[in-house]
Amino acid sequence: MRNITKIIVHCTATPEGRDVSVDTIRNWHVKERGWSDIGYHWVIGLDGSINKGRDESIPGAHAKGHNSTSVGVVYVGGCDANMKAKDTRTEAQKESLHCLLQDLKGRYPNAEIIGHRDVSSKECPSFDAKAEYKAI
Repeated sequence: MRNITKIIVHCTATPEGRDVSVDTIRNWHVKERGWSDIGYHWVIGLDGSINKGRDESIPGAHAKGHNSTSVGVVYVGGCDANMKAKDTRTEAQKESLHCLLQDLKGRYPNAEIIGHRDVSSKECPSFDAKAEYKAI
């Protein structure tokens, strides 16, 4: 079993309202980047659906230097029409993300919930996940 110390929240960096499936993200990661699988463990669709990505027992490919000790969760969106960072989460995504993070925190009680931006120079996930989920 992996020692999970972080639950890292991401966005797909796609325009607001553009639906992206797990299979599409997997294609980006496998065919375009040459990875073995989708980099994230969980994907939250525009409709709030919670979709399994990479198995949690396998380190992700979502936050360089932190993959071996983290679980990666991504929501679809994160950019405005001009591809500038914007919190585009739908109400359904916010609800599902909160529920999933509660579940993950229950399974990994010592893990800190943070945003990708907290371990990189990116704006991802386009909101302050560390502050928003500090009470979980």
